Amino acid sequence: KWDVSQPPGDFKETTISVDEGTWMNLDVSPDGSQIVFDLLGDIYIMPISGGNAKVLREGHAFEVQPRVSPDGKMISFTSDAGRGDNPWLMDNKGDNARQVTKEKFRLLNNSAWTPDGNYLVGRKHFTSGRSLGAGEIWMYHIQGGSGVQITKRKNDQQDVSEPWVSPDGKYIYFSEDVYP
Repeated sequence: KWDVSQPPGDFKETTISVDEGTWMNLDVSPDGSQIVFDLLGDIYIMPISGGNAKVLREGHAFEVQPRVSPDGKMISFTSDAGRGDNPWLMDNKGDNARQVTKEKFRLLNNSAWTPDGNYLVGRKHFTSGRSLGAGEIWMYHIQGGSGVQITKRKNDQQDVSEPWVSPDGKYIYFSEDVYP
């Protein structure tokens, strides 16, 4: 059984210092005072005015796509620490992390908060033997559970992704591959 936090064989840790990055995901706290972002599979927070970033999550698990809850008290993120990509939650200091869903085969990512802070809307990814796969939009209570399917995939190749919930909670916006 593979455990991403216990990789087999020898490895060497190293320290790096950077002042820029690419392919990063970020979010701004509701009060506008902080930025939370991922870099190389770790999650950081820093003042929006600049300065040094503080690591919230680091280690062997690949953790990305942080999103601050509407009340600013929690951060959702995608992690592979539980054997496959799943949404996780932690408090805004980086403590009390817990896995929201328990997918082991399908990948769940790109979570966005509902305005009430009780649900996450994310993309569940399906793959086939012939393509890179397709996604569906699902909604999960932050306490976990099997979720509610919002969209159904058309086939194994046309993808949907990047869900976002409107401020009034009435709409879910997402990108969709509509090429015939």
